[in-house]
Order: sequence, then C-alpha cells, then structure tokens
Amino acid sequence: MSQASAVLEHDTAQINMYAASVPVVLNALNNLKKILAKAEAWAAEKGVKEETVLNARLALDMLPFAKQIQLASDNAKGVAARLGGVEVPSYADTESTFAELHERLQKTIDFVKSVDAKGFVGSETRQIVMKFPNRTFEFTGLAYLTGFAIPNFFFHVTTAYAILRHSGVPLGKPDFLGG
Repeated sequence: MSQASAVLEHDTAQINMYAASVPVVLNALNNLKKILAKAEAWAAEKGVKEETVLNARLALDMLPFAKQIQLASDNAKGVAARLGGVEVPSYADTESTFAELHERLQKTIDFVKSVDAKGFVGSETRQIVMKFPNRTFEFTGLAYLTGFAIPNFFFHVTTAYAILRHSGVPLGKPDFLGG
C-alpha cells in the first residue's frame, strides 16, 4: 500500500462526512443569501436594473451571476443528497429575479437541512457516479466530497461573489465568510 493510500484509508476512518459537508454548505448558502440581499439593495439604490445584475459576468465565456447561484444550489443539494443517501432534487433553473433567487437559495437550505445525518454514515466509501452528456465521473464518497463537490461548490459561490464585487456591490471578505 502506498503512503497516500495509507493516509487516505486512515483519514476515512476518522472523518464525519455530515460534519464535513452540511454545515459547510449551509454556512456558505446563508452567506450567499445575505450577499444577494446586498446586491439587491445596491441595485435599487444605484438604479441598476435587476436583469443587469443577474446577467453580469466576469468574462464573456463565463456563466452569468444568476447561473452561478443556480450551480451553487445544485452542488449543495447534490452533496447533501449523494452523501446522505437520498435522491437529488431537480430544480428548473428558471430564476430570473432577485426574489426567485432568494427563494431558490432558501429551498436549497431547507432541503440540505432535511437530509438526515444518519444517511451519511459510511458515505466516505460509498460509490458516487455522476453521469453527464459527455462524461461520467466515479468517486468514493470521500473523494467526491473533497476533490469535486466542495471545490466545485465554492467555485460557484466565489464566482457569484466576484461578479457582484466586480460590478460595484460593496462586499468584503466578512460577507463571504459570514459571522
């Protein structure tokens, strides 16, 4: 057994998959709700159209702000469902207003909170298979959580934050980290 395999095997015996995932995504989703509220207030104060903010992006080939929120939501519910042993709920991705994005974030928070911690027991070694049109990913639960799900979730949360910050919304690190 390689040293890396020994470390991974040792670590899986000690990780609480629920504690390493659910509180992390809930904190970020709640902070994202507050960031979204700040963006909404800023847009109203500055006379910036809602659609301008929702369609803002950092680069032409990147997805817009609203889609970043949707993808952060998708990743959060995917983490909770796949590791919690329940079906991943499907959301339509039709949000086109601040109010609809607030609703989506709350629906995601409510779902993540609803997944029983007991379903996470043993998920570090559970096989996770994700099928996309051009690719299939296969992971153990721990590899999914640490190497795919959390990094992907925070990519979209960070990109949403950066789009707003770049647009002029007065945000700082405390808004991103919360508390």
